[in-house]
Amino acid sequence: MANFIKTQLNRTKKAIHMGATLVGGFRAAQKIGAFQSPPRDKLPKYIQIFCRKMANSFGVEVIQVEPVPQTHGLWVSNHISWLDIPVVGSVAPVFFLSKAEISEWFIFGRLAKAGGTLFIKRGSGDTNTVSHQIADFLRGGSSVVFFPEATTTDGKHIKKIHGKLLQASMDTGLPICPVVIAYVDKNGKISDDAAYCGNRTMAESLKRVADSAGIRAYVLPLAPIYPDGKSRNELTQILQERMEAGLSQLHKQVLTA
Repeated sequence: MANFIKTQLNRTKKAIHMGATLVGGFRAAQKIGAFQSPPRDKLPKYIQIFCRKMANSFGVEVIQVEPVPQTHGLWVSNHISWLDIPVVGSVAPVFFLSKAEISEWFIFGRLAKAGGTLFIKRGSGDTNTVSHQIADFLRGGSSVVFFPEATTTDGKHIKKIHGKLLQASMDTGLPICPVVIAYVDKNGKISDDAAYCGNRTMAESLKRVADSAGIRAYVLPLAPIYPDGKSRNELTQILQERMEAGLSQLHKQVLTA
C-alpha cells in the first residue's frame, strides 16, 4: 500500500510539473507573439528552454557530454523514445517535423505551431516532396532535425539509416549535424524504462518514465558531414558509420555497468 501511494504521488507530482511547463510555454509564446507569427530568429532560445523543462518534468536530466554547437543545418539523431524530441530540442537550435494533422490538436497543435514546427504534407508517402519542404525550410534560415532510423530502438545500437531526406542537405549545401543519445539509469546501465519500442504502448511508456528515477539523457555531438561532391548513398553510408561509432564512444564514456 505504501509503495502504491508513493507511486501515485510521484506520478501526480510529475503531471503537475508537466502542466506547469505547458502553461509556461503558452505564456512565453503569447509574450513574443508566436501565436500570430512565429519569430523564427527568437524561437530557438525559447524552444530549448521549453524542451529542457519538459524533459525535467519527467525527471530526465539532459547532459551534454561535449558542448553542442549551434550550427545551422540538417540535424539528425538516433531514435529511442518520444523523449528524444525534448532532449534534442533542449540542446540544439532546431525546429521539428510533424505530420500535418497534429497542427489541429487543441493543446500540442497550438504549441507546435507557435514553436515554428514544419508540418509535413505527404503526398502518397512521397519522400521527395518532404525533402523539398525541408530544403525550403533550411533556406529560410531554420534548422531541422529528423530521425533517420525511421523507427525507435532499445538504445543499444543504430539501425539502418534511411538517407532520402539527406537530399535536403545536398540541395542547400548545408551540413548534416549528427548527435547521439544514451539514456542511462541510476545504476549506470542503459535505461530500459526510457525506450519506447517493441510492443510497448504510449501509455505504458509514459508510466515507466514517470515511475523511474534518475534517468539521465546524455547527448554527444558528432562531427558535421558536408554534402559537397558526395552522392546521397555516400552521405548515407558516412552517416551510418559515424553514428555507429559515435554511439559506441558515448556508451564507453557514460555507462558504468
